[in-house]
Amino acid sequence: MPVVTVQIWEGRSLDQKRALAKAITDAMVQHVDARPDGLHVILQEIPKENWARAGVLGVDRKDT
Repeated sequence: MPVVTVQIWEGRSLDQKRALAKAITDAMVQHVDARPDGLHVILQEIPKENWARAGVLGVDRKDT
């Protein structure tokens, strides 16, 4: 039972998340012989205010 966890900022559409889950599943099947019916993909959406890089919160970054 492989589990893939992806942490992303909030704001993606449902269609984007569907496409991401499908692409991850396809990649796991192709590259590591995972069975799609046993693969779990967990998308954790993190608010930009709770994510920092180089000491700067996502909500304060100008390059995102």
